[in-house]
Amino acid sequence: MAHILSPLLTVPARAARALILVYRVTFSAFAGRSCRYAPSCSEYADEAIARHGLWAGGWMGFARICRCRPGGGEGFDPVPETLNEEASALTPWRYARWRGPFRCEEIAEKDVIGS
Repeated sequence: MAHILSPLLTVPARAARALILVYRVTFSAFAGRSCRYAPSCSEYADEAIARHGLWAGGWMGFARICRCRPGGGEGFDPVPETLNEEASALTPWRYARWRGPFRCEEIAEKDVIGS
């Protein structure tokens, strides 16, 4: 994961990433590191903010935490490489993926269809 702070990140984005790090070395370390997703929610949020900035990455991390609930999904769910084209600062919920299928399931379906 990208733990080195990028010079392009704003001060609030750096502060958010620092809070995530504090969470990971305090509460998460004592509560246990068992997560149904890979990467974990805190790793996902940290990477999303590092890659896409605080506004878009924050919404992505929030949506991931909302998916991590009883009855929620599990599996490999990486941070998207690019932002959703339909998303904007005025419609920030469109940055995030609020429910499955996850990218690994989409790739598996394409492989089956393409075979």
